[in-house]
Amino acid sequence: MRICRFISVALFVLLLIAPGLVVPAAAQEAVPTTVVVRAVSNDAKLLQDPVGGAHITIEDAETGEVLAEGRQTGDSGSTDKIMRQPRERGATIYDVPGAAKYEATLSLTQPTRVKITARGPLDYPEAQQTASTTMLLMPGTDVTGDGVTLTLHGFIVEVVAPSGTDATPGSSLNVRARVRMMCGCPTEPGGLWDATRYTIRAQLLRDGAVVAEAPLSYAGTTSEYDGTIAVPDDGATRLRVVAQDADRVNFGATTTALTQE
Repeated sequence: MRICRFISVALFVLLLIAPGLVVPAAAQEAVPTTVVVRAVSNDAKLLQDPVGGAHITIEDAETGEVLAEGRQTGDSGSTDKIMRQPRERGATIYDVPGAAKYEATLSLTQPTRVKITARGPLDYPEAQQTASTTMLLMPGTDVTGDGVTLTLHGFIVEVVAPSGTDATPGSSLNVRARVRMMCGCPTEPGGLWDATRYTIRAQLLRDGAVVAEAPLSYAGTTSEYDGTIAVPDDGATRLRVVAQDADRVNFGATTTALTQE
C-alpha cells in the first residue's frame, strides 16, 4: 500500500516539474451554428438574382481560414417593409419568403471572432463594391431572421448608346445611359428612388483627362437618361458616365471605348 501511494505521489510531482510535459485536454465537440447574411443596396433593397446577387465570405478573423463562402440568392425583399414602413426597433425587415440571403452552417468548438464580407452585384463588375464586418459567434447560437446585414453603396451605371463608333471630331454625340440602384431597383424623377436628387453626367476622355462633359436628363423611360455632348476637334477615346447622390452617399460610373471616324 505504501509503495502504491509513493508511486502516485511521484507521478504527480513528475507531471508538475517535467519540462514540456502536458496532459492533453479533452477535445471539444464541434457544434453546428447557422448564420444568415444579407447584402443590401444602400437606400434600397437586397441584392437579388437579376443583378447576380453577392458573394459572401465568412472567415476566422484570427487565422484567415475561410469557414464558408457562397452566393446570396433570392429576390429583393419586401418594398413596403424595407422602403415604406417605419422601422421599429427589433422589427423584421428583410426576412420574408424568397428574400435574398446567404445561409451557412459552421462547425464551432468555441466562441469565434469572424470576418464577414459581401461583394456585389456580381453581374456588374464596374459597379461592384465590398462591405465587411467582424463579430463574435457563439457555438450553437444561430444568427437567423434578418441575419447579419452588410450595406453596399453605389449605382449600377450602363451606357445604352452610342455604339462606340460615333465620336467624330467636331460632331455632337448623343448619349443614353441606364442608372439603377445596386439591387437593380429602378430610378426615375419622383419615384421611390427619386432621380431629381441625382447628378448624372457624360464625360469624354482623352489620355485619361476629361475634355468635354454634359448633363444627362430623364429620357422618359424608367432608369434611362440622355443628352448631347460636343466632341472636341482633337477627338476623344473614351466615354464615361457618372451618377451621384451625395446626400445618400451613392456614386456610380462606367467607361466605354470610342472609335473616332
